[in-house]
Amino acid sequence: MKAMWNGAVIAQSNDTVVVEGNHYFPADSVRAEYLKPSATRTTCPWKGEASYHSLLVDGQENPDAAWFYPAPKDAARQIQGRVAFWKGVRVTED
Repeated sequence: MKAMWNGAVIAQSNDTVVVEGNHYFPADSVRAEYLKPSATRTTCPWKGEASYHSLLVDGQENPDAAWFYPAPKDAARQIQGRVAFWKGVRVTED
């Protein structure tokens, strides 16, 4: 799978986990140079607290377009150490 935004490959992996229709990429498959930490946090009743990154590519920012669960609840332990995308990030088969 490949995650792309603004013409750049943000993440690429053959090992994604799909939860609620979202592909969670291994953190080490995400290109850190495109990530900008965000203070945004949300809570899911069964996954736990999510943290976010904004994407920064060629001077354009996509706020809070990547999220991850630093300490997911037991029901979502399969997404520990993984990152998912939304807000216009295209996730396609490689």
